[in-house]
Amino acid sequence: MDLGLTGKVVLVTGGAKGIGAAIVRAVAGEGGVPIVVDRDATAAREIVRELAASGARVETVTRDLTDPAECRAAVEDALARSGRIDALVNNAGVNDRVGLEAGSPAAFVDSLARNLVHVYAVTHHALPALTASRGAIVNIASKVAMTGQGGTSGYAAAKGGILALTREWAVELLPAGIRVNAVVPAEVMTPLYREWLSGFPDPDAALKAITARIPLGQRMTSAEEIAATVVFLLSPRSAHTTGQHIVVDGGYTHLDRAIR
Repeated sequence: MDLGLTGKVVLVTGGAKGIGAAIVRAVAGEGGVPIVVDRDATAAREIVRELAASGARVETVTRDLTDPAECRAAVEDALARSGRIDALVNNAGVNDRVGLEAGSPAAFVDSLARNLVHVYAVTHHALPALTASRGAIVNIASKVAMTGQGGTSGYAAAKGGILALTREWAVELLPAGIRVNAVVPAEVMTPLYREWLSGFPDPDAALKAITARIPLGQRMTSAEEIAATVVFLLSPRSAHTTGQHIVVDGGYTHLDRAIR
């Protein structure tokens, strides 16, 4: 299926690794022009080399989005390279485990800066370009916003905020013809997830216990499966879809986890 993304410029925050990198690859695979916004310049160069070898055009912007001024600069850099923005994927974030007991009010605010504030800031600064292109926005949330996890108040609040902003912006941006949706992953194998697993005494046993609770296939969701949903939501093929929270998790969040 041709998703109609050929030549479309797609800004992807946190696009150098994990789910973000999978989204960048999927956009490039559809003929789009991904712009990777990430503070990890080395990882960004790696994905550019990988995709350039297949003839894809990829741009990179190295900025630390925890600084609101850097969010504005990231959008300005992207426009200087591409001249337009047709779509935005707010993907950057990290489950930093700032909890209620172990954390502090200052740490909580810092967690919101890492996971929520930049979503607003980047979107705010990109809005004139998105309005000009009648673009689309996809926000990457997390099942933690729906289920809780324990010990990660900052991340949970941020991802819940992302779901709320998705609905708010879908309403606010109707006159501009900008669609806004959220994709909600659960258990996805990424470098950060592997790092988290490595903290268990037996990472393989921990992974086996987690996958046993995922109803569909008792396996992790792949980053590529998240990316496929994202590019569909960015595309004209989903032209009448807005304000939605699409959960891609093998039924982990909404089905009884005791199902076998």
